[in-house]
Amino acid sequence: MNTKEKGLTTGPWSLTDQGQLAELKLKNKPYDLDSWETLIKEAQTSALIRGRMLFEKLVERFPTCGRFWRIYIEQEMRQQNYEEVEQLFQRCLLNVLSLDLWRCYIGYIKDTKRAQDGYREKLVQAYEFALDHIGFDPCSGGIWLEYCSFVKSGEVQGTYAETQKVTAVRKIFQRALGVPLISIEQVWKEYNIFEQEVDEVLAKKLADEYLRQYATMKRCSKEYDSFSRQLNKLSPAIPPMGTTQEHTQLQLWKRYLTWEKSNPTRTEDKTLLAKKVMFGYKQCLLVYGHHPDIWYEAVSYLENASKSANDRGDNTLAKQFEEDAREMYSTAITNVMKGNLLINFSFADFEEWHGNSEAVTGIYESLLKVEEIDCTLVYIQFMKSARRTGGIKTARSVFKRAREDPRCGWQVYVAAALMEYYCSRDKNITFKIFELGMKKHGDEPGYVLAYLDYLMHQTDDNNTRVLYERVLSSMPVESTQEIWEKFMDFESSVGDLTGLIKVEKRRGVAMKDELKGNSTVLLVDRFRYLDLFPCSNTELLSMGYPVKDKSGSVGLYSDQQGSSGRDWLLARPDLNQMMPYKPSAAKGVGMNAVPGGTFPLPTACATMLLQIPPPDCYKGPFVQVDELLTLLEKVDLKQSSSTDHSAVSSTTAGKKRTAAQDQDGKDDDKNQSIPQNDIYRARQQKRVHMATT
Repeated sequence: MNTKEKGLTTGPWSLTDQGQLAELKLKNKPYDLDSWETLIKEAQTSALIRGRMLFEKLVERFPTCGRFWRIYIEQEMRQQNYEEVEQLFQRCLLNVLSLDLWRCYIGYIKDTKRAQDGYREKLVQAYEFALDHIGFDPCSGGIWLEYCSFVKSGEVQGTYAETQKVTAVRKIFQRALGVPLISIEQVWKEYNIFEQEVDEVLAKKLADEYLRQYATMKRCSKEYDSFSRQLNKLSPAIPPMGTTQEHTQLQLWKRYLTWEKSNPTRTEDKTLLAKKVMFGYKQCLLVYGHHPDIWYEAVSYLENASKSANDRGDNTLAKQFEEDAREMYSTAITNVMKGNLLINFSFADFEEWHGNSEAVTGIYESLLKVEEIDCTLVYIQFMKSARRTGGIKTARSVFKRAREDPRCGWQVYVAAALMEYYCSRDKNITFKIFELGMKKHGDEPGYVLAYLDYLMHQTDDNNTRVLYERVLSSMPVESTQEIWEKFMDFESSVGDLTGLIKVEKRRGVAMKDELKGNSTVLLVDRFRYLDLFPCSNTELLSMGYPVKDKSGSVGLYSDQQGSSGRDWLLARPDLNQMMPYKPSAAKGVGMNAVPGGTFPLPTACATMLLQIPPPDCYKGPFVQVDELLTLLEKVDLKQSSSTDHSAVSSTTAGKKRTAAQDQDGKDDDKNQSIPQNDIYRARQQKRVHMATT
């Protein structure tokens, strides 16, 4: 590596501000696809060496993404680095069954081998190589048709050669008709045209022979297309994120895999069925290779297929399926599942089941070299496996290594001690291991509780009490909550009331800061048993005894409830009433406008606004609200009140006089002449006259 290349590896790779920002983001989020896309665009326009460095990091992070491999290869092809291109194909083709990547491979053969001798033979080999690996893909119909067209276009001389060419094309078509291709109708049409051109009589016979197979594949193609349209086959494999989209895609993939396992083509060839199912799993793992359940399901299918073949007496096929399962495990733990404990443990059990003890040891040894994982569980499973394969002495040697490893936790001491107790039946060794662990992990509440459980099951009351006193006198108070609870349970079960009350008082003194004078909670702990309490949940909460939900344990103190246990009394916002905020530049009708966006109005207000006419229906006049309020502020209410009172009095008196005058003048009104145009008064006078007569 020259000086220029060394400089590129030590500092930031990107030369742009946007690219350097993406690099900084990738340090915290190494699978951030947007940042990688930014760097890919820069790499495609960079110098060869700089671009190659970025692409190597890219395919190292996403080794199963066919799109990223194709971009890398096309970058090298543009520079005519054909030797490098072929090395890249060797690295990725067999492991990445991506249709686009294999199309790129065929295109490379066409472009670079055309001028060489034996070009047609090399291209035929490329097509065969590609279809052997991706020919089961329902979307590979284009490659099948290209292959048929290429073979048909070959010029041959002589009847024998022509017959050989026709036979070769016919076999390709018939192989394609055995796959539920999306373009199966076009393949069938092209096949019929081909046979008609060769021999019409034979064409009719072959069409009748393959018609049923075509109908089956057409049905399967439609079934596949019904749920595969939403399948995302191009996304890079990233660790599980728990998103809704991820869950939906996983369900679609599992539906597809279940469909493949159901043998929709009704083939009787078990090997062919297994190839189709495993092709589906490999396609799924290109996108969800970080999900251990997909790997395990794939291997389990192969193991079941091996067992079924063995039951049928086909030992050769059973051995083949077994080797395929072993290869699948090896592929997993050497790539994205390298540090996954579940798959490594499953692989170790697989090898142990088949009697390969050396392979089992190699798996655990390789796993212990991975620095990113917690090796405690690895040592525990290694001990158990070593005991099964090599006996208790072999397991003890693994435990010795675990004690010397500073990364190992206290759980390995508990596992080793209980293994000695249940397997060798030697209580002295068990006791020594527990005491050895107390020297190193005596301040771990979990370890102390495990040790206490062992002693209590041995009915060794004296040593149990000694251990309680020893731990409670040396451990910090904030770490002794569960130990005090277990001590009270112990005294309640095997001691007398005097001893129980003494322990209760000592607990109250030791944890007085946490109890804050609330001694009733100690009484509750005295009488509770498992998840049974002497009070209702409401009563417990009222006295400051926090109770967790059914999914959690019940204890005296909880970080979520606070040290006082009365946080439940505090008012909490009702998050169900939160309204969605919608950024908007314009203010919509019926929306509560705020700077930068709008909030929906309450349901009642929104319903009322929908029922009344919209604002544009009112043309005016419009009240000047500010001026109206200013005018109301200037009104003297006291003066206005006295004036209104006098006005009301004079008005009342005036009304009385008017009423009297009206009563006196009723008779006169009868004799008054009525205007000619007053129809209302004429009718009224007529009714009065008719009533009196």
